[in-house]
This record gives sequence, structure tokens and C-alpha cells, in this order.
Amino acid sequence: MLLRTHFTITLFAVLILFSSVEHKISFVLMSFVATLIPDLDTPFSKVGNHLILRPFQFFVKHRGLIHIFTFLFLLTLFFVLFFPILALGFFLGYGLHLFADSFSVEGIQALYQFKKKIFWRIRAGGKTEMSIFVVFLLANLFLILLEFSGFFWVRIRKRNKDFVYISKTNN
Repeated sequence: MLLRTHFTITLFAVLILFSSVEHKISFVLMSFVATLIPDLDTPFSKVGNHLILRPFQFFVKHRGLIHIFTFLFLLTLFFVLFFPILALGFFLGYGLHLFADSFSVEGIQALYQFKKKIFWRIRAGGKTEMSIFVVFLLANLFLILLEFSGFFWVRIRKRNKDFVYISKTNN
């Protein structure tokens, strides 16, 4: 998938979780930085086309080690142990990138030792990916407008059932 699609998907998740996160700036920044990391292994991406990354790309093939959920879990564990404030943002950005790439034609290898790839039929830059990009872009615009218009999500309890509804603030 293209970088713009990865960013819009990550932005959607960031907007959904934003109010629940304590360290908002580090969460947002880490989410977007982490969404870039899996494509450092290819010179054909906007992120990986820098000469400084060529030695790294020589040792790691595209959709190889850093496009595996096992690697995601190990790096997230590192962040949980040493930089816990950044862990959720890292897991979200990196994980959504891998999840989105699993729907592409090339697919990804789910876990380290399993050679079988998970994939679907979405071509990078194709019509289906463009549709996904537009849907998430519109959803992001809706969430941003919802936030700035003074609406917020409220959870109430009624007859032992949880309901989620939108209410207008009177500030």
C-alpha cells in the first residue's frame, strides 16, 4: 500500500483513541513514525529511498523480517520495558501498517517461522486502495469535524446495558 493510505488508516485509529491516551503528543508522533518503519527496507518507498538506508536494505529484503508480526511483538516488548510511554503509539502505527499490507497482493509473512503469507487482492496504487484511502480520509474528516464542533462521545448505563450516543456540549 502507499504511504498516504497507511497514514490515513493510522490517523483514523489515532483519532479514535486520542481522548483515552494520557501522553497525547508522544502517542501521535510515535504512531506516525512507527507507521513508516516497515517500509525502510525498500528503496522504492518514499521513506526508504534515502542513500543512508542502502546498507540496511542490503541485509534485509522487502516484506521480510520487519514485515512480520513477530518482529512487531518483539519491538513492542522492548518499548514496553524501556519506553512505556511510547509503546502504544508504536504498536498502533507499526501494527496497522502490517495489517494493511496483509491485504495487498504481495502480502506479508504473519509469523517468523511460518513461510505461508497472508494476502488479499489489493494492488498498491490501484482502484481498491484508492477507495480505501478515500473512505478513511472521509472518516477522518468526519471525526475531526465532530471533535471541533463540540460533540463528544458519552457512555451511559441504562437498564444494565451500555449505550453510546453523541451529545452536544453547552460550553
